[in-house]
Amino acid sequence: MTPETTTALRLIILLGENDQWQHRPLYDEIIRRANAAGLAGASVFRGVEGYGAHHHIHTTRILSLSEDTPVAIMIVDREPLIRDFVASLQELRIEGTIALDRVEVVRLTPPDAG
Repeated sequence: MTPETTTALRLIILLGENDQWQHRPLYDEIIRRANAAGLAGASVFRGVEGYGAHHHIHTTRILSLSEDTPVAIMIVDREPLIRDFVASLQELRIEGTIALDRVEVVRLTPPDAG
């Protein structure tokens, strides 16, 4: 049996862990908004090391002075929902990178137990 596939958009938002929105982590606000928008799911990943537009390296290494580690938020859903969601984020004035790419979503179904 061939798995069912559909096309979707993947939204990736790259931030710093210390980025804030109204005294809360910005990634937390984005996740809450994604949930309220009814998107299929969202995950936040903490990075080990990275840099952004200002070319300042952020790392988790103990001897580093930086605590603002990189954070990536990933959301995959249907294109119209993702595009509407991205537009709704404009008021957050995100300084990180927002990337969209087309992906193929594979849904595996377990074999019948019969």
